[in-house]
Amino acid sequence: MSVKGAGEKIRAELDSWEGITSAPHRFGGVEFKLGSREIGHIHGDSLVDVPLPKLVRDELVGSGEADPHHVLPRSGWVSVYLSEAGDVDRAIRILRRSFEIAREQKVRREARDSSPA
Repeated sequence: MSVKGAGEKIRAELDSWEGITSAPHRFGGVEFKLGSREIGHIHGDSLVDVPLPKLVRDELVGSGEADPHHVLPRSGWVSVYLSEAGDVDRAIRILRRSFEIAREQKVRREARDSSPA
């Protein structure tokens, strides 16, 4: 089961976020990046995969907000299956969390790299 138009809705939302780029994903679908870091990727209208720190991943899986990654279940990745309309908004919220984490890490890295040695 999938949600017709889910991939386009997610892509339109993420394309509006500052600094996000999109490109074909190596395993199919579309991936979204902030700089060189992947925020997540979508597979058509049926599945979203998102990388997160392991603690955040465990929180989301434990609460039922996301499933363990469909191929790498012990990794920091989660999968969100798009079976009904509410799943699209949930996937966007989880992608936003990945984006915010990546943005915070990028700011810290840039501050560290620009400080005098």
